[in-house]
Amino acid sequence: MYLVRTLIHVIGRSLFRAGGLGIFTLSAFDSSPLVVPLGNDLLVLALTARHHQRMIYYVAMATLGSLLGCFVTDWLARKSDKAMKKLVPRKYLDPIRARVKEHAAPTLIFASLLPPPAPFTAFVAAAAAFRYPRQKLLGFVAIGRFMRFAIEGALAILYGRWIVKQAESPWLEHVMIVLVVLSIAGSAVAIFRWRSNGADSPAHGATKTA
Repeated sequence: MYLVRTLIHVIGRSLFRAGGLGIFTLSAFDSSPLVVPLGNDLLVLALTARHHQRMIYYVAMATLGSLLGCFVTDWLARKSDKAMKKLVPRKYLDPIRARVKEHAAPTLIFASLLPPPAPFTAFVAAAAAFRYPRQKLLGFVAIGRFMRFAIEGALAILYGRWIVKQAESPWLEHVMIVLVVLSIAGSAVAIFRWRSNGADSPAHGATKTA
C-alpha cells in the first residue's frame, strides 16, 4: 500500500505540474482503447480550481487529447472487423449500430458528454467501423468533449475553494488508489487481448452521414 501511495503521489504531482500537457496526455489515453477512468476530468477540475484564468486552455488541451485518442480508436476500428469487435462489447454492438446509422451526429455528441461507465470508446469505434466520415466523427466528438470539459471548468470556478479542500482530504487519496488500480488492470487486460488475438480482416459496413 505504501508503494501504491508513493506512486500515486509521484504521478499526481507530475501530471499537476505538467498542467495542460498532463491533461492532454490523460485525455488521449482516456479516449483510446486503454483504461483511464475520470483521470482527465479530475485534473481539469483540480487545475482550473487553482488557476481560473487558464480554464479555456485546460478545456482545449483536454479536447485535443481526447481527439488524439479517438483518432487511434477510429483507425483501429476501420482497420479490421476483429479490432472493432474488441473495441465494442457485443451487448452494445446492435444498439450502437442502430443509433449511429440513424442519428450519428447527436449520438456522438451525447456520448462525448457522458462520464464513465458510459461506453464512449465503443460509440467512436462503431461509427468508424461503419465508415462514418472521419472528419465528421472527430468534429462531433470535439463539440461534445469541449462542452463536457467546459462544464467541468465552470464548476471548478464556481466551487474552486471546496474542490481544493477536497483535493487535500484523505478520502480522495483512496479514490485515486482505486482509479489507478482500475486503470492498470483494465489497460493490462486490453493490451493482453490485442496481443493474444490478431486483427487482420478488413472492416465492413457503412452508415448514413449526418
